[in-house]
Amino acid sequence: MLNPHFIVHKSTHTDLQQTVVLTDASNQTPQVLADKIVEDAENICKLLSKNPNSSVEALLNKASMEVSPSLVFEALKKLSNAGALALSFFRWAEKQKGFQYSTESYHALIESLGKIKQFNVIWNLVTDMKQKGLLNKETFALISRRYARARKVKEAVDAFMKMEKFGLKIESSDVNRLLDTLCKSRQVERAQLVFDKMNKRGFVADIKSYTILLEGWGQEKNLSRLMEVYNEMKDEGFEPDVVTYGILINAHCKSRRYDDAIELFHEMEAKNCKPSPHIYCTLINGLGAEKRLSEALEFFELSKASGFVPEAPTYNAVVGAYCWSERMDDVQRTIDEMRKGGVGPSARTYDIILHHLIRAGKTKIAYSVFQKMSCEGCQPSVSTYEIIVRMFCNEDRVDMAIKVWDQMKAKGILPVMHMFSTLINSLCHESKLDEACMYFQEMLDVGIRPPAQLFSNLKQNLLDEGKKDTVVVFERKLDKLRKAPLVS
Repeated sequence: MLNPHFIVHKSTHTDLQQTVVLTDASNQTPQVLADKIVEDAENICKLLSKNPNSSVEALLNKASMEVSPSLVFEALKKLSNAGALALSFFRWAEKQKGFQYSTESYHALIESLGKIKQFNVIWNLVTDMKQKGLLNKETFALISRRYARARKVKEAVDAFMKMEKFGLKIESSDVNRLLDTLCKSRQVERAQLVFDKMNKRGFVADIKSYTILLEGWGQEKNLSRLMEVYNEMKDEGFEPDVVTYGILINAHCKSRRYDDAIELFHEMEAKNCKPSPHIYCTLINGLGAEKRLSEALEFFELSKASGFVPEAPTYNAVVGAYCWSERMDDVQRTIDEMRKGGVGPSARTYDIILHHLIRAGKTKIAYSVFQKMSCEGCQPSVSTYEIIVRMFCNEDRVDMAIKVWDQMKAKGILPVMHMFSTLINSLCHESKLDEACMYFQEMLDVGIRPPAQLFSNLKQNLLDEGKKDTVVVFERKLDKLRKAPLVS
């Protein structure tokens, strides 16, 4: 919690030298304090993102933010896409009065460092956590997940197995978590091998083990392997439940086997297995994308008749179904219905609409919808900004892309790797190499490793303009980023 007396800070929205603001926290409700923490975390994020080349310690010292465990955790979450800044902030915070080490803050830091593949630093943090008694199984699950997403599959499995070296016993639920990590990282074949190997070591599979593999093969659209696992599951005495049916129906929808998906829906009903809202949502999404709108809406009505009050994901599926059939008046009507029901619309709802408007070439309307979002009480997410930045870049309107980019950063939202790539490639295309280099440098400053293709494109453009010296500088910085991890 925050200090119960005074929280001393300077607003980081503007100049750092302005008058210090004192907030009396003693008479504030928990909700007000929680909102205050979020606001301070956003201000920290804005400050650091606007000054990536500056000393983090100097910037934060001037801002006079008082540290609390809640503030540190919230700020680290918001710095999730900027691992280098997250680490610098953490190192500054641990020197401040009021700082307390916590498992949650370490995990938030590990998440951000994993995104930029700073695994040596991560293992140093694990050692710190062990010494402080803050290590748990979630730590290893998190590290495994980051390895898997970096396509370091062997390292992902090895990280999982290291649990035992740190005194943590591997149980069936842990194996399931590893299988889930591998499957969600599109490493289903390796997950199947781990499953088979662990079975030989005495691992007792449960229905969750099988559903994880079913979902993995379903995501790969490999229905033959999916049915092999399904049959093995039934041979082992496990009857399909609502989760299993949901995975089977989703797999068939992904493979555009919609009639088979509907047949599975009726099969589960015949077995008195009540479909979940997720299953209805899956069928509405699938049938809507196939422009089988009337059938999609039938399942929407059926879900309501089954006693389910529509939630945001279901409404979003209906919005998507109407978009696929270009029924925009019905989209607006559904959004009005969502507002009346107090379930949105969310940034995800707008992302769906923007995607379809852009796909239909209605970019002016898309930008108008984007501009109205905030006025209608919905703040764009990083995904929303990415959609609009990419839209303008694809239209060769990089000036507008930068305008939206600046709006995003002013709100303390940090760009992800794909956004940097899109913008830098567009700047190269328009021969604005000085600006391209500026954003590339910013990318390196926050610790994001650029994709090889991105640097190759920038490098060629620089060489074509005779800027070999700039190429050499960037090559050295990239080499340093790869070979000399951040100081932990």
